[in-house]
Amino acid sequence: MVPLLALFEALLIVTALSMDAFVSSFAYGAGKIKIPLSSLLVINLICSGTLALALLFGGVVSLWLPKAFTSAICILLLLTLGITKIFDSALKTLIRKHSTFQKKIQFSLFHMGFILKIYANPEEADRDHSHTLSPSEAAFLALALSLDSLAVGFGAGLSHTGPFLVFALSLLVGILAVRLGCYLGNRVSSKTNFDLSWVSGALLIILAILKLP
Repeated sequence: MVPLLALFEALLIVTALSMDAFVSSFAYGAGKIKIPLSSLLVINLICSGTLALALLFGGVVSLWLPKAFTSAICILLLLTLGITKIFDSALKTLIRKHSTFQKKIQFSLFHMGFILKIYANPEEADRDHSHTLSPSEAAFLALALSLDSLAVGFGAGLSHTGPFLVFALSLLVGILAVRLGCYLGNRVSSKTNFDLSWVSGALLIILAILKLP
């Protein structure tokens, strides 16, 4: 049986990381851009898989370091990420304002410039303007959404957070977040810009506090 604290911590992680997926899906719904089942599965498998791998890597690293040291790194990393997420909207605004930003950082690996552009403006993933997010377009969106998962997963993994539990919850919560975001976005008559990064940041800070000895 899964301990209640472990379950609560896992829920905090996946909920915090699902906020961006919810907001992105809300934008798609408001823009009448459809996310078919195949694309939904691509998004959540990539996001959840990335998170699980980061957790596993953090767990492996923790085996080679003193417990007190890994605990301190975990808490510091989660706190830093939480504070950063609270001010995340400012970063996205900066990326949006600099239209040449993508051209200045043309990385061939994973088309990182395009991924960063999607991170700031999720609707950019619909490259062919078909108003339907294809699986390949969904993969780029998932990579953008997974940027936070790498750091959060590694930090949580240092404290031996179970990757399999988090992976399962991430799939479930992620699918619900995308579906709910699309549904609510479709209910509005015009595009509405809002940001829930502060909620994600607050949850990460709470998680860091729970990791205190």
